[in-house]
Amino acid sequence: MRNNTTVLVACGREPVGKIAVMRTVTLCCWFNEAIRNLTQTYLSLHIVSTSNRCPDNTKLQNLTSVSEFHLNVLSEDPDLQQIFFVLFLLIYLLTVLGNLLIILAISYVSHLHTPMYFFLSNLSLADICFISTTVPHMIVNIQLHKKVISYVSCVTQMSFFGIFGCMDDLLLTVMAYDRYVAICHPLKYSIIMNPQRCAFLVLVCFLFSLLDTQLHNLIILNFPYFKDVEISNFFCNPPQLLSLVCSDIFTSNLLMYFTGTIFGFLPISGILCSYCEIISSILKIPSTSGKYKAFSTCGSHLLVVCLFYGTGLGVCLFSDVSSFPRESVIASVMYTVVTPMLNPFIYSLRNKDIKSAMRILYNRIMPKFSIVNISWIMQKN
Repeated sequence: MRNNTTVLVACGREPVGKIAVMRTVTLCCWFNEAIRNLTQTYLSLHIVSTSNRCPDNTKLQNLTSVSEFHLNVLSEDPDLQQIFFVLFLLIYLLTVLGNLLIILAISYVSHLHTPMYFFLSNLSLADICFISTTVPHMIVNIQLHKKVISYVSCVTQMSFFGIFGCMDDLLLTVMAYDRYVAICHPLKYSIIMNPQRCAFLVLVCFLFSLLDTQLHNLIILNFPYFKDVEISNFFCNPPQLLSLVCSDIFTSNLLMYFTGTIFGFLPISGILCSYCEIISSILKIPSTSGKYKAFSTCGSHLLVVCLFYGTGLGVCLFSDVSSFPRESVIASVMYTVVTPMLNPFIYSLRNKDIKSAMRILYNRIMPKFSIVNISWIMQKN
């Protein structure tokens, strides 16, 4: 009768118990080494994140809470400042007018009361609010030759910028889902995208945008001390404010990147998945005219997505790089100013329904203005 402790392995002629013990010891050693390497990596990152950022304890006692920040300007030349003032004022007025026209056209014309145009009207409203958080303040600063913004105003601007920027992001994702349902499941489109669900999706976008902003505010407001008051941009941006705080920000950086992944990577992943299914369904259509008609319904949205995420990527790349302040400002201008301005042109020039709705709106409004002008002239005479 064989003893269990003397069972031999045919290949090595060693006891099974001894091999198990050796493997356990080897695994424990490997695990201990991995923990040690992770600890050393964390400490090195911790040192890097705190070095050159925070003063020592003696200097920290002399710091006071920041009451204002100094924003970057596009140019110190007075002549160029006047040009920038006129340019950004015209861009702002054009953006607000263009997006308002889209909202009015969709509201007035009954055949545009569909989920796609319902989301488009909300996107136009978010664009108006998005550009209004940064450009009016910049225009006033250019005109008054002022670069200072108070701490409360900075946090307020950062909050509204985050809300409406995230709203744009999530609405573009919802619009991609709408196009996916319309092209891949046309028979179930009216059932899936009913008015209640559309309103619910917009509400979810707003609530998630509010959550994202509150997380960023929670991170920033947790630090009452800053090592500098110079913001290398013309508005308050969470990553740039975080780079100025005078404290241990390693954990906050992790939380910032985590929220950026949740509210940035997941929406773009949803858009990419939707368009993969859309392209796969379009390729199955036999006729060329059918393929063109199907793709034309989402061409404007795809162009806006590329513009929004392309400029947003530029802001992310240059926001933490202090050696490229001019590039950071240019990328921010493209993201916060140019993109909302181009959206109405993209949707109106490439969409026959929007152009016909604009003509209907013009024919309805202009006669009323003519009647008002005639009556005013007659009363004046």
